[in-house]
Amino acid sequence: MSTVVQFEERQTACGKRLGIARLDSEKSLNALSLDMIQQLQPQLDEWAGDPEIACVWLEGAGEKAFCAGGDIVAMYKAMRDQPGVLVDEVADFFSQEYRLDHCIHCYPKPLVIWGDGIVMGGGMGLMNGGSHRIVTERSLLAMPEITIGLYPDVGATHFLNQMPEGCGLFLGLTGAQINACDALFLKLADHFIASSSRDKILDALADIQWGETPSLNQQKVSDVLAKCSEADSKHRPAGQVEPNHNLIKELTAGDELVPVVDAITSLDTDDKWLSRASKTLANGCPMTAHIVWNQLHLGKDLNLADCFRLELTLSVKCATRGDFAEGIRALLIDKDKQPKWQHDSVADVEAEEVDEFFTSPWAEDEHPLADLGH
Repeated sequence: MSTVVQFEERQTACGKRLGIARLDSEKSLNALSLDMIQQLQPQLDEWAGDPEIACVWLEGAGEKAFCAGGDIVAMYKAMRDQPGVLVDEVADFFSQEYRLDHCIHCYPKPLVIWGDGIVMGGGMGLMNGGSHRIVTERSLLAMPEITIGLYPDVGATHFLNQMPEGCGLFLGLTGAQINACDALFLKLADHFIASSSRDKILDALADIQWGETPSLNQQKVSDVLAKCSEADSKHRPAGQVEPNHNLIKELTAGDELVPVVDAITSLDTDDKWLSRASKTLANGCPMTAHIVWNQLHLGKDLNLADCFRLELTLSVKCATRGDFAEGIRALLIDKDKQPKWQHDSVADVEAEEVDEFFTSPWAEDEHPLADLGH
């Protein structure tokens, strides 16, 4: 196994240490691979149990990306070789990824995410659970799964439901890209800090007088980041979501999916962000739109662990029954960007087909994430 995550520990002024983890695959924009997951998980577990580690920092190598998504090319090869079969490569990747995401959500110490550059798909899963999520002027976030025949996973069933009215559905359906200001409005980030301030932030964290009380340590990190955020506020980009929030609420207000999709895809606007979102949905996977609609309605009443259990079911069904392999082929393998979806439109998808995606292939006690949250 190659070393795809770099780890270091930095001494603090009071004798404790900071744990620093760096996703280290710049060529792939730090795409999350199974090797990364299997290196990151045990180190996070070790740091969680080490009383001398006061705080953990997670970042991506280079200046382009924190993490641009999951490494799905390896899964494509497994799906192509055994179509319609639940292959171990797919089930193992998603189950271990979701365990890692859940671990970050429940981490007992401050876990700071440096979300600089591209943060998409699997990167959003890593970032969202952090106790302190930082975005910069270079941050570009999205859940673009509608373009590859998957759906917003990695805990999106939970975090899309936490957004201001209509925004989670809109982002899930359109894969719209958002910036740092949008991320703050949508509750996907906690602090805006200029990318040039990274070293200053790490130095400030090292100067904290760390104690033994988790809640007080969390507050000390918040105070450090809030102070730097205020100083860097002039670097914030202009928001795209909040100015359009009323329109987004109108577009997503229907009780049925097809009229909502029609409203978004027929939108006539000079706004480039909205126009791009509309076109992405129009060209996106029809089955994905149905999954998004249903996962968000169902997810409102689920706890975090149950969201991940649902998502594992959805992900393996996308791999065995859905358009996932075709979406990867069109975008990343042949790169023709002409996916041949199983359905011509959202209106062509039958309810019975959608229901099958939400039916677990495992008995309840045999689900790979059955123990999550217990």
